[in-house]
Amino acid sequence: MKPIEIDGRTGEGGGQVVRTAICLAALTTQPVIIRNITRPGLKSQHVTSIQWLAEATGAEVEGVSVGSTTVSFIPRRGPDELLQRNIKLSAASGSASTLLILQAILPFLVFAGNDSREPLQVSISGGTNVSFSLSYDYLDQVLLPVLEERFGIQVERKLTRRGWSLGPSSRGSFWLKIIPIPAGQPLRYKATAPRKHPESFEVTGVDVTMVVPSTVHEELQNALVKDLDVLFPGAEVNFKLVEDSLLETRWYVLLVAHSKGGMRWGKDYLGSMPKKGKQRASFTSQVSDKLCRGLFDEVAHGGEVDVHLQDQLVCFQALCDGYSSFPRGECPDDSALDVLIDALGNLDVGGSRMRKEKTSEPFGHGSLHTQTARFVASEMLPAVEFYNKGHLVRGAGITFGAP
Repeated sequence: MKPIEIDGRTGEGGGQVVRTAICLAALTTQPVIIRNITRPGLKSQHVTSIQWLAEATGAEVEGVSVGSTTVSFIPRRGPDELLQRNIKLSAASGSASTLLILQAILPFLVFAGNDSREPLQVSISGGTNVSFSLSYDYLDQVLLPVLEERFGIQVERKLTRRGWSLGPSSRGSFWLKIIPIPAGQPLRYKATAPRKHPESFEVTGVDVTMVVPSTVHEELQNALVKDLDVLFPGAEVNFKLVEDSLLETRWYVLLVAHSKGGMRWGKDYLGSMPKKGKQRASFTSQVSDKLCRGLFDEVAHGGEVDVHLQDQLVCFQALCDGYSSFPRGECPDDSALDVLIDALGNLDVGGSRMRKEKTSEPFGHGSLHTQTARFVASEMLPAVEFYNKGHLVRGAGITFGAP
């Protein structure tokens, strides 16, 4: 089979291209070559995930080393041939993102069902709270719940230890128990009841996760309650986790808003308290204000998912059987689509217009990460169809093994 060649400079460049392309190559046994990988070539988390996928698929690989700007991946086996059920991955760097490693391998694991329907136990070691990456807490409270609600993907999880990219070097880990799709069955999208604006989008509660120095717990809690009450009057504020980070250099806060219509949006902050200066005195209030306003902007955007969740879901949409939709509220009136998708993934658009997207470059609404993921998915899975700026996806309906 001739390799598909992808330019690593496309769209967001670097990580999103590598993760999506290698993941889908492993799933479909489609060889791929990625050239001109940017920022600045492969990172530790990329190498860790590619090496594991290469072992799992018996792939022939070249260029799998930190800093490499070209990687070749030629897989020989699909996920249905995976015998390993207890999987351990450890990044060479303790600050390498465990969540980006998981992003690259999770779809493969979801399709690794066998005849006895054995679950997969996965442990990943590295950073759990890392800059420019989703956190374990976001995975636990936003991504995995949505994958279960909308695709039926079941994952038990437990944080073993936090690993930070801030402060002294540290290594963390988490554990997952994944129930793969039964052999021979496709991934299916579960449509929700029709949602109406604005009533379905009304925020009824906000969950708060705080991992900050204990000396500021009370001050930050008070600031968050005050700011959230102004922006989401009447919403219940639930402090889901309040934990001591032990160091002023380690601040992590996650807000997750829940709506009357069953939607959720996440907004988080990872940073360090200034060592001195005027900003130090007002730092707690600044963090609260920035986070709460950021969450408000996500909800006000009018989409069913936040900006980060949207790009995380593209790969699953591309793989599933039938139509799926996770709009972000960016469609102008002339491309809006009132989507009704039934339990079998069939579509009823009524009088709405459907416009198929060209996929020769990153496209559609959403972040550059989302646009890039759509482009790579369309390159690796030609059967996938995107409509109306990517808000509607008809997946390839991939299956593995005998039913």
